[in-house]
Amino acid sequence: MAPPAGRPEHRGPLLPGLLLVAAALSRPAAPCPFQCYCFGSPKLLLRCASGAELRQPPRDVPPDARNLTIVGANLTVLRAAAFAGGDADGEEAGGVRLPLLTALRLTHNNIEVVEDGAFDGLPSLAALDLSHNPLRVLGGGAFRGLPALRSLLLNHALARAGPALLAALDVALAPLDELRLLGLAGNALSHLPPAALRRPRLEQLDVRLNALVGLGPDELRVLERDGDLPPPRLLLADNPLRCGCAARPLLAWLRNATERVPDARRLRCASPRALHNRPFLDLDEARLRCADGDSDGRGEEVELAGPELEASYVFFGLVLALIGLIFLMVLYLNRRGIQRWMRNLREACRDQMEGYHYRYEQDADPRRAPAPAAPSGSRATSPGSGL
Repeated sequence: MAPPAGRPEHRGPLLPGLLLVAAALSRPAAPCPFQCYCFGSPKLLLRCASGAELRQPPRDVPPDARNLTIVGANLTVLRAAAFAGGDADGEEAGGVRLPLLTALRLTHNNIEVVEDGAFDGLPSLAALDLSHNPLRVLGGGAFRGLPALRSLLLNHALARAGPALLAALDVALAPLDELRLLGLAGNALSHLPPAALRRPRLEQLDVRLNALVGLGPDELRVLERDGDLPPPRLLLADNPLRCGCAARPLLAWLRNATERVPDARRLRCASPRALHNRPFLDLDEARLRCADGDSDGRGEEVELAGPELEASYVFFGLVLALIGLIFLMVLYLNRRGIQRWMRNLREACRDQMEGYHYRYEQDADPRRAPAPAAPSGSRATSPGSGL
């Protein structure tokens, strides 16, 4: 049938175009893994539900995932290529399965072992959070294959393992040249990991809530960079600083670079007892002393007579003087009563002494001496016997 006169004829290309658009819109999205929630597109965000039954990372994560969070699971062991399809028996899978993943959060998952190459197959990963896991073993190559990693958080994750894990951490951090942020808070560290200080692009190092008693000259020297890159910021609060002679380099460094330590005003002395809980920046460097033969500042019985201690002595003297003045005032206001009491006491003593004197005179009178007793064997006579 011919189209009506005067109406334009629609050609075929319009219908095939509409069909192509409909096919593109109806294309099914990648399925969300079991026990996980998926949000957003194209920057897909996955959050996997907590539960002890989740013992390994999900294998069916969509390849376009950008952010993956697993919290409260029971992963225990992260084997090699755990997020690239690695087998639970330790067999590695080749290839890159999550090429776009940039953020991976694995907190509170009871992770105890991180094997070498656990994060292989994640070339775009920029942020990794392993905080609040009881790590015991960390492979020296645990973070290999992460050229883009800029943020690594290990807060409250290293305290249970001891020095061996800290040595392994020093090796594991070596290849992370692009690292900007390193979180090591709450790990009972007694010194800073050397590899952490040598990261060339590190911008912030968080070592709060550790066991640091101070920073030595070598550590302070490494924190200063000779190149064009700015030195890193250091979060140092809530550490038991020992305020002895060994703290002088740290005190001088802080006063010259306060902006490098944002929480410098929160630093407090833990020892010696004379300076306990005193702000570190308020110390007088000349008064930081050490005991005899104690060059490292570990002495506890160091006498530090600072301005506050001298002020306390003055205040104590004023209090004693005030108490003495009040006592003298009370004596003055009650002087008549005190005189009367003294007079009564004197009379009582005099009466007592007179009583003693009277009894002494009575005992010394010979007329009041008792009659001698009759000798034994003599016969008693009566007054009227005439004998």
